[in-house]
Amino acid sequence: MPSNPFKSLESNPNGLIRNWVAVTPSDSADNVGTGNVAVGLYITGAGNVSWIDVDGNTTSVTGVAAGAMLPGSFTRVRSTGTTATGIFALISV
Repeated sequence: MPSNPFKSLESNPNGLIRNWVAVTPSDSADNVGTGNVAVGLYITGAGNVSWIDVDGNTTSVTGVAAGAMLPGSFTRVRSTGTTATGIFALISV
């Protein structure tokens, strides 16, 4: 299981983004960086985004604009349901 950056934090995590990891959507493998949980996604090409969060829940959002940031706890961006391009996982400090 990937490390969870929220586990040791109080109820309101905050901090700097340590790294941006380019994401290739996949239905079979976690893809936000080896052993990481992303605290957000940055979308450069508009479209739909589907992901799995740190608790194993699948969520999809339609009509995400280019330049949008999606906050959350992401382990995988799914290829099924994702039409957005240029997706970056935001890895926390």
